[in-house]
Amino acid sequence: MNYISDILYWISTGLLVPVIILLIFFFGRALLLVGSFFGQYMATRRTAALLRKELDGLNRDNVSSLSEHLPKKNPSLAVTYMNRLLRADSTAMRQRLLSDFEIEADKDLAVSKTLGKMGPMLGLMGTLIPMGPALVGLSTGDIASMAYNMQVAFATTVVGLFAAAIGFVTEQVKQRWYLQEMTDLEFVAELLNEIPAER
Repeated sequence: MNYISDILYWISTGLLVPVIILLIFFFGRALLLVGSFFGQYMATRRTAALLRKELDGLNRDNVSSLSEHLPKKNPSLAVTYMNRLLRADSTAMRQRLLSDFEIEADKDLAVSKTLGKMGPMLGLMGTLIPMGPALVGLSTGDIASMAYNMQVAFATTVVGLFAAAIGFVTEQVKQRWYLQEMTDLEFVAELLNEIPAER
């Protein structure tokens, strides 16, 4: 039984370095995500205001001219798919474009989802793994070793929760953006689908 316990202890202790490396990577990725999120936020605000203005007066008679009012050099995913939707010549192609938009939106959310889920897991692992050596240090009177291991445990928790918080907040906001954009695209697609029925 002691042999099995020792194997588990060696495995868990050996995981500490990979966990710390991953946490450092996630911390850096979270900082990059904050920067890109701010840029995306500014672009989304401009695009949302423009689309809201154009879509409010849109009907099946003037939907075909929408592409003339959309910005030509806009990197927004919504504008890109709006232009592709207006060029599509069948209901099936429009439905496929809507599905492609959902896939692209989900890809953009992948980093936020990963940080939101993996951050707490790695933080908890980084907390529990050093607790074993810390308790051993406490039992042998090695206060310096115990203090070091406790420092590692608390640091990994904080870094993991920080990455998770960034992931959670950005995921929630982006989901609202993409839900609104998906609603706009579906509205345009429905108007385009009504045109052949009128002829």
